[in-house]
This record gives sequence, C-alpha cells and structure tokens, in this order.
Amino acid sequence: MNFPNSRWSLVQENSGDGKMAKKTKVYIGADHAGFALKEHIKKFLQQRKISLWDCGNTGFDPDDDYPDYAYAVAKEVAAHNVFGILVCGSAEGMSIAANKVKGVRAVVVHDVREARLTRKHNNANVLCLSGWRLPVANAQRIISIWLATPFSAEERHRRRINKIRKIERQEL
Repeated sequence: MNFPNSRWSLVQENSGDGKMAKKTKVYIGADHAGFALKEHIKKFLQQRKISLWDCGNTGFDPDDDYPDYAYAVAKEVAAHNVFGILVCGSAEGMSIAANKVKGVRAVVVHDVREARLTRKHNNANVLCLSGWRLPVANAQRIISIWLATPFSAEERHRRRINKIRKIERQEL
C-alpha cells in the first residue's frame, strides 16, 4: 500500500510492561492538527515495546488532509486484525473517514471510561484522539486502558457487533 508522506517504523514486539496485550500491533496516523500528539504517542508506545507502523504524516504539513491517514490506517487494521490510533484536531473527522472501511470500528475517546467501554462493549479497533483538546498524559492513560481492555464477548455485545457486520455487508 502506498501511504502519502509516510515512513514505516517498526519496534520489535515484546511483552512490554505486561499491562498491554501481548503481541499488540498498532498502526498510527495523524494530520497536521494531530501531528505533535502522534509523535508523543509513538515514543510512548515504543517505550512499551509495542509494534508500531507510522502511516503518516511523517512531517508537519499544514495542507495535508485527514482522510488520507484515516484510510491508510483503517485499511491495515481491517486487513491484519490489529489496532489503529488516529489523531486529528477534533478526532471526529478521522473517525468518520475510518468507519467507511469495512471491518473498522473507530471511536472518538475523551477519557479512560470511554476507552474501557469502547473496547469492552464495542470491540473498537481504531482509537481516534483529539490533537486540540487532549494533553499528552491523558492520551497515554487512554491508550494504555484501551489497548489493555479485552472485548467482553458477552452475548448482547456479540449480537450488536454482528448487526454492525450485517449492515456493512449490505451497505459497504
């Protein structure tokens, strides 16, 4: 896949600090409004020995467009059954664009409660964060909780995910 203005970087897999899932793989992307936070997130994940693929942007470009990075990350998440993290100004645009890809369940998260619930109840696979509103420390806490929280697989949550898949088969 050809990623606009991207550089692939890989951190070798490791069990890390034990708090995040073993063999966690994360694709990450951001536009200009999320670029600074994305760079902090990359360092945070690398320190925890999380495998990381940076789908761009690899440099600050005030004229870039969030759908390019949302699509690049979402395609990889859907193809490889891994996690994605997207950052733009509000996080909303990234979520809208990523959710156009079949198999992606992108969510905008503002706090650790939402992080936990979107994984536990919705089996979210792409985390969208606001580069305008979210301090680095809060983003790190959200990411830690989000990556460590498993899908509950309760019948009611499986049923709802299956209904989403049915909609995807009909509409996408």
